[in-house]
Amino acid sequence: MNADALATEHAARLGRMDPLLPSSDPFAGRGNEAEILIAEDGESWASGVPFRSEVAADSSDSLWRALVEYRLIVRLAGPHPGRPLTEILTQWDEYLRRVAIPGEWDTAAVVPRPSRDTAGSAELLRQGFSATRVLAVRPADRLANPGPPAEPGVRIRPAEPGDLGTAVELFTELQQYDSQFGMVTLRANAGDLLTSDLESQLDRTDPTVWIAELYGRPLGLLRIQYPAEASWVAPYVSAERVGYLSTLHVAEAARSSGVGSALAAHAHQLFDEADVDAVLLHHALASPRSTPFWYSRGYRPLWTYWYRRPATL
Repeated sequence: MNADALATEHAARLGRMDPLLPSSDPFAGRGNEAEILIAEDGESWASGVPFRSEVAADSSDSLWRALVEYRLIVRLAGPHPGRPLTEILTQWDEYLRRVAIPGEWDTAAVVPRPSRDTAGSAELLRQGFSATRVLAVRPADRLANPGPPAEPGVRIRPAEPGDLGTAVELFTELQQYDSQFGMVTLRANAGDLLTSDLESQLDRTDPTVWIAELYGRPLGLLRIQYPAEASWVAPYVSAERVGYLSTLHVAEAARSSGVGSALAAHAHQLFDEADVDAVLLHHALASPRSTPFWYSRGYRPLWTYWYRRPATL
């Protein structure tokens, strides 16, 4: 089976598995097709296209990932597609040993997979990968609730320039918590990067950062992206208008108080008012807070990112 036929069968498999997956490959054009890896096992086939993604240490993106990520675009076909994936991962390991710095913590090997396509999961585990990050989706359901219910003592308001210190503090708490799960790297310049990133967002006429107060104390933070700003993530889902919920954090002092539920309901109301068809968000799969919270609010896994960090030992 050649690469084009394999890609066609792979796309057909995914279309049968999940109607919310896009019809076109969101990773197309990312890698060098000249480096394509192909393996077969009987009537089953697998291919992998490696590519490298890097961010600068002084960019806000560096707060949420390794500086260098080596990614593998996997396509599978046939009745037992997980079997040839073992050979693909072995070939990729040989490639990584040539290009990655052994033991460098600020590198990661990443294999993004459609969440409902579980073929090859055992092979990834054997190669030292873990399902670490999820891109979750919540389709719009505007008839389910006419508006967010009120939470006693909770007030949600747009963030103002005077909230900058509070917003940075809450973001820092979130970073420290999420650093336990393998993606976030705590950086010495995090405070400066967060301050610079948030400053431009706090005086907008169309607010995208919101503060939740619990009996007058600012203890929760919400940040969203409307469709015009979420175009970078829209190709990963089959929907016309896509919103992105980039941050929701509640201070430890306000846990189990209803602040998180109120912020989530507020975000969904904003997205409904903007005629968003689907909302996407990333979360750490191992987080005992994020995973049950989001899935109890209508989200489900769409893409699962398998990580190995460092990329190679």
